[in-house]
Amino acid sequence: MAEETEAPPAPIIVKKITIAAADGHHGGAWKVAYADFVTAMMAFFLLLWLLGATEENQRKGLADYFSPTLVKMRQEGAGADGMLGGSSITDPDNYPNAQGQTGTQSITIPRGATGGPVEGGGRGESDAERVKELREKIAGELAKKQQLRKLAKQVRVMRAPEGIRIDLVDDADFSMFALGTTILTSEAREILDIIAGTIEGENVPLILRGHTDSLPWRSDVVANNWSLSTGRAEATRQALILNGMNPERFARIEGVADREPLIAEDPTDPRNRRISLLLLKQGGEAARARPRVAVSSSAEADASEPSTMSN
Repeated sequence: MAEETEAPPAPIIVKKITIAAADGHHGGAWKVAYADFVTAMMAFFLLLWLLGATEENQRKGLADYFSPTLVKMRQEGAGADGMLGGSSITDPDNYPNAQGQTGTQSITIPRGATGGPVEGGGRGESDAERVKELREKIAGELAKKQQLRKLAKQVRVMRAPEGIRIDLVDDADFSMFALGTTILTSEAREILDIIAGTIEGENVPLILRGHTDSLPWRSDVVANNWSLSTGRAEATRQALILNGMNPERFARIEGVADREPLIAEDPTDPRNRRISLLLLKQGGEAARARPRVAVSSSAEADASEPSTMSN
């Protein structure tokens, strides 16, 4: 019997499994990105809800709460370590005199939401609101009377360096005074009645200023535009007093003839004929002026000199 042979050993097989990069769950980075996205969406919808659930003044309060304060801006701004602590000698909050006396207004720190002192020396948001309110009141009263509705454009309310100015302007179809006189027309008296009632609650001094155009006088008339413009301002003052205005409120009246035309390129334009009623700012230098009748020095010229005539 043949000798049994030993069986050869079985081969060893090694199986390698490689996990491709495209397989699997890609790690946990996507979870962080998804969480950021969900957080941002939640903040966005929360903002939309706040905008819809709050009023204008509440939103302004929220915005002011998160805005940097003026003190913080000064402490962290340029010059914070200096003698003035980041302020300027022309700051309206620190300088003892009037802001317009010195410095450059454009570099002073803003006072209100409108961006600081306005051009021409106005007080920004508060004056703008007063102008809008007066304009709407006067327009509303004029609209109540059929014969005065068309004259609403003749009354202009605007801001001025000294306060708020109300202009009563003539045109080709309307005149406040009879030709070459200081006699008010019936429509002008009704407009002054409305204005007197509108500004009755404005407890500030007033200045009345008369303006004329530069139409020539007849050669046989001994008069001039200085006396005419001053007379018309005085006639307006008397009409306002008759309508209940306190005489003590008038700081002065002025006649400037044709020296301050509204339409400078055409001095004869009828719109240059107007009466300006200036409501002075509280506490201003002009507001403390003693009541008087003022005519510019040029008005003292001889009445017989060549002059011009206003309708």
